[in-house]
Amino acid sequence: SKHTSAVAHLRSNVMSAIKGCKTTYEILKAGAGAAVAKGNKVTVHATGTVKETQKKFWSTKDPGQQPFEYQAGVGAVITGWDQGCLGMALGEVRKLDIPADEGYGASGFPAWGIPPNGGLLFEIEVLKIN
Repeated sequence: SKHTSAVAHLRSNVMSAIKGCKTTYEILKAGAGAAVAKGNKVTVHATGTVKETQKKFWSTKDPGQQPFEYQAGVGAVITGWDQGCLGMALGEVRKLDIPADEGYGASGFPAWGIPPNGGLLFEIEVLKIN
């Protein structure tokens, strides 16, 4: 049916590219209103998983953790996250697929269980934009 092929087409194009980046993203929940721009202070919920092992290494939603605040677009966080969150609307939830060279690179982040050249998956929800 027409409907099935439309859904299949949508599914195959679910990850969106970011100009000048290898990181891709999928919008899991649409937001509304203000969008994240370079220089904004952004407060997010974030959950990070190692792509190769599917092991969660960090989540702001875990007991004792707080939402994370950073300044957008200025290199305060890894490249894939920094570029992947620009343009997100308030309340939006995005899944980022970040290759190692836009994450923690060849050295990884052993303390967090991120292997050398480990890919990262982040689910990020924008809570506040200042």
